[in-house]
Amino acid sequence: MHGGDEVVAALAGPPQPLDWKFSQVFGERTAGEEVQEVDIISAIEFDKTGDHLATGDRGGRVVLFERTDTKDHGVSRRDLERMDYLISRHPEFRYKTEFQSHEPEFDYLKSLEIEEKINKIRWCQTANSALFLLSTNDKTIKFWKVQEKKVKKISDMNLDPSKAVGNGSIASSSNSSSPKPCLANGSSLDGSYNNLSHDFSFPPGGLPSLHLPVVVTSQETNLVARCRRVYGHAHDYHINSISNNSDGETFISADDLRINLWNLEISNQSFNIVDVKPANMEDLTEVITSAEFHPTHCNMLAYSSSKGSIRLIDLRQSALCDSHAKLFEEPEAPGSRSFFTEIIASISDIKFAKDGRYILSRDYMTLKLWDINMDSGPVATFQVHEYLRPKLCDLYENDSIFDKFECCLSGDGLRVATGSYSNLFRVFGCAPGSTEATTLEASKNPMRRQVQTPSRPSRPLSSITRVVRRGTETPGVDANGNSFDFTTKLLHLAWHPTENSIACAAANSLYMYYA
Repeated sequence: MHGGDEVVAALAGPPQPLDWKFSQVFGERTAGEEVQEVDIISAIEFDKTGDHLATGDRGGRVVLFERTDTKDHGVSRRDLERMDYLISRHPEFRYKTEFQSHEPEFDYLKSLEIEEKINKIRWCQTANSALFLLSTNDKTIKFWKVQEKKVKKISDMNLDPSKAVGNGSIASSSNSSSPKPCLANGSSLDGSYNNLSHDFSFPPGGLPSLHLPVVVTSQETNLVARCRRVYGHAHDYHINSISNNSDGETFISADDLRINLWNLEISNQSFNIVDVKPANMEDLTEVITSAEFHPTHCNMLAYSSSKGSIRLIDLRQSALCDSHAKLFEEPEAPGSRSFFTEIIASISDIKFAKDGRYILSRDYMTLKLWDINMDSGPVATFQVHEYLRPKLCDLYENDSIFDKFECCLSGDGLRVATGSYSNLFRVFGCAPGSTEATTLEASKNPMRRQVQTPSRPSRPLSSITRVVRRGTETPGVDANGNSFDFTTKLLHLAWHPTENSIACAAANSLYMYYA
């Protein structure tokens, strides 16, 4: 999406809308099966290569998946080149391992329960074929190392323990109905040993020497997850974001009022780089909702607020970055203010594009794409929940208006995606001239409810309002005539870094799609 690329794209025209297909599902529910609260997925993240995928759930578990379709399964490259047909591959994953990242805790000073729910997962740089990742709940961040280790076994013993158990020696000695009197050295008065069976006999001349057990490493391997560091006691409020720096050494963690900078190697010290807490809490007007490092510039990061603004800060300017380098916000339309204006303007998630030129933000009603070189307003706005505007009172009553939907960009920067209600998610084209606006359902038939939704406000708004008005006539029906269910919401999704593949969470199920 640089200048030269935009000229080429304009000449070639916008890319064609993608045809999305179902790929896989993990943890699929059977009809009528009740979902356990602890199994609901609360975080999804691909690593930079796209070969690994991690999910976190409300039970504090992290589950890892690895890609399988890139492995040739024993077929040589020369044989593959000789094949005269095209091998159509799309990302396929398999379960790799899982581990308990966080446990429920209790803060005795504040008399507060700390949930084990995983809020965010971020992959770190791999080293020596080991995987590293950060996971956080509301208060504590943990640094995990997942590595294949060879299984160690004990061998070279005097007795073969399998044979000893097989002929009933241990069982008979421990479960004997009439206990035999034993001497202090472990032998019984009738001359037999209490841990050996009666049919055991020493070889003629006795055992030549006593073998000490030897630990040997076998060729078998198993995956071991070890917590390398715990970064705790640095946040008074709930952590909403963690983000790795491109330098590979540092990361940030953000709560409602502060952003801290950590070194991966140092867990007992962090630096507070943003603090929006006023001297008097009654003067508090906005909170931090999301924060992310620039993908290539290690000195730049962005954070969003509950007032709908995004601030870009430069760590080179000062130690405490309370003054921003750039502020991105959309001016409020005159006469449009209502009780819900600030609530629906709150940004729930921000993501940098891969090249760092654009920032994608998600508020309750829309997705917005911002050019970091242009702070006058977003370069594109995509309507996601416009049809819900007449229902804001109901949404406020049932707290749905406070739902925090995530957003993501494709690796090539040509498309953006976000979730919605009724387990729907939407994909929009953001290339110049693109009108792509696809609605898909997190199910085995994603195109079942395929509709074209109005995506840009640059079109005449009359058509959008007309559709919305029609939707209000039937309660529980959206702008496209589909019924919507506020209890099934698709909050978390991630786009594969190099291919058109999306992973999304519907309650405890992980669905994957490709195009």
